[in-house]
Amino acid sequence: MKFLNRIFESIEPQFLKEGKYAKYYPLFEGFYSLCFSPKDVTKSKVHVRDALDTKRFMTIVIISLLPCLLFGIFNTGYQAHLAAGRSLDLVPVLLTGLIEVLPLVIISYSVGLFWEFLSAVIRGHEINEGFLVTGMLYPLVLPSTIPLWQAAVGITFGVIVGKEVFGGSGRNFLNPALTARAFLFFSYPSYMSGDVWTSLLVSKDQLVDGFSGASALAIAAATQAPQSALVALQDAGYTLQNLVLGLVPGSIGETSVLCVALGALILLVTGVGSWRTMLGCVIGAVATVSLFQFFATDQTIPFLNLPLSWQLSMGSFAFAIVFMATDPVSSPSLNSSRFIYGILIGCLGMLIRVINPAYPEGWMLAILLMNVFAPLIDHVVYQRGLKRRVPNVI
Repeated sequence: MKFLNRIFESIEPQFLKEGKYAKYYPLFEGFYSLCFSPKDVTKSKVHVRDALDTKRFMTIVIISLLPCLLFGIFNTGYQAHLAAGRSLDLVPVLLTGLIEVLPLVIISYSVGLFWEFLSAVIRGHEINEGFLVTGMLYPLVLPSTIPLWQAAVGITFGVIVGKEVFGGSGRNFLNPALTARAFLFFSYPSYMSGDVWTSLLVSKDQLVDGFSGASALAIAAATQAPQSALVALQDAGYTLQNLVLGLVPGSIGETSVLCVALGALILLVTGVGSWRTMLGCVIGAVATVSLFQFFATDQTIPFLNLPLSWQLSMGSFAFAIVFMATDPVSSPSLNSSRFIYGILIGCLGMLIRVINPAYPEGWMLAILLMNVFAPLIDHVVYQRGLKRRVPNVI
């Protein structure tokens, strides 16, 4: 490491203002800060020394995402082998999962970082480590069978329109990964919703080369009265245990509630994730489901009567509230605001999921909509606190 540091220090003068490659200083600084802690310190006499800089903050988030990524690789291979009638042994399943998932991760980072570096060079600002998390989140919310060129187009839209046009990291009010997914959802809906392709393998009898099946959300949403949505899911082979474990078709990193819970634990113990936002989302979702069940009858939408445990285990609810809703840039900054923000996401997401037949999953739209209102929530909460404080001072 000392040798590498000496190399950086020896070439650094060429990237400073008077250097030959001064225009490309953001690239040099980005790679330097990725390998080592910044040398710059505050010039004032009073400051706090803290090792938790942006790089380490993002590193903790990436570590918390690893359980979802690793299980997503396994589940992708498992679903593919299961659909094609192939061996379910661990090694071949993992190899198939790696072949399907790894290219999406590579595309996400390579294309996204290209636009990050280009924007930094054009504008002359430093490269922020925030994309290290975005580049991991984005492939985890995609189905493994999406074409790679669509994944590249999506991350391009997410980085440019979702972040860079607003000034880059720290100034964007939309979550870039969700912005990219929303673009793909509305541009190529056949690849992002409805039936989920679970295999690109050729089956052992050489008769099929793919398999398509409705997701749990699609089955529940399509159930017609007086049939029970719970019975329809069980008849389709879904169980609550499989939904919690994640052994079901779906996006790469969103299926396993257990792995998401492990990631949430890491975020909460380290203080990186906001427990207020997570708790608010759960309260909002529970309250909305309870309201649905209170007013539901045998002749209403069967999805309304689905048990709470199934509602919280299906789809991307857990992944959305732990990793998407808690984004520190696009969510409110005040503690009270985060709680309100979470409750509204929980209510709105469950409402879109159950009531709107066009979208079998509502968390992406709910979080993006509340991203827009996050500054307003902060403003209202701040003004209310200010009005309570001023009379006491006088």
